[in-house]
Amino acid sequence: LDGHLPEILRRAPRHASNRRFESRFWSGTELTKLLDTANRSRDTSGMEERIFAAGMNEFMKQRQTAGAADTVNSVSRAMRAVFTREMDRLENGLPMLASIGSTSPYIGLFGTVWGIMNAFTGLSSLENASLAVVAPGIAEALVATAIGLFAAIPAVAAYNYYNNRVGRLSNRVDGFSEEFLNILERQSR
Repeated sequence: LDGHLPEILRRAPRHASNRRFESRFWSGTELTKLLDTANRSRDTSGMEERIFAAGMNEFMKQRQTAGAADTVNSVSRAMRAVFTREMDRLENGLPMLASIGSTSPYIGLFGTVWGIMNAFTGLSSLENASLAVVAPGIAEALVATAIGLFAAIPAVAAYNYYNNRVGRLSNRVDGFSEEFLNILERQSR
């Protein structure tokens, strides 16, 4: 697993810079002042602020040369590009969690079948076959199933948790982007 997934997702929705930016944005602070701050704090800014900066920078470039519809389309594409990169970064470890969760039980089952086959193969050489002879081999084989489940259950739970967090964050940022585009569209008329 990438190792960064839990840390990124733990901080992303509640990141202090996201909260500060949202407060400044919705307080009515002039957009150009917000842009100056966002451009200066590019390394420490949150996802919404980076998306805002991409959109606002594009708006400032296009405002003098393009029509209102072209400007809004261009801004939307610039914001979508940053959003896509950010979401790709956040979703980086999710496929690994899904793979672990879905394949671990099968690996455990394979180990169980292999162990039981060995236990029965060992029985073929004995004259006296009893439960006392077979039970230890089968019990040992079932350990493989337990290990597979032990790996799969936390991986599936983590995948569902992080996938839900990524989805909620995506929806929140999508909503912000749409509201911001509406503001820019009104300003460009």
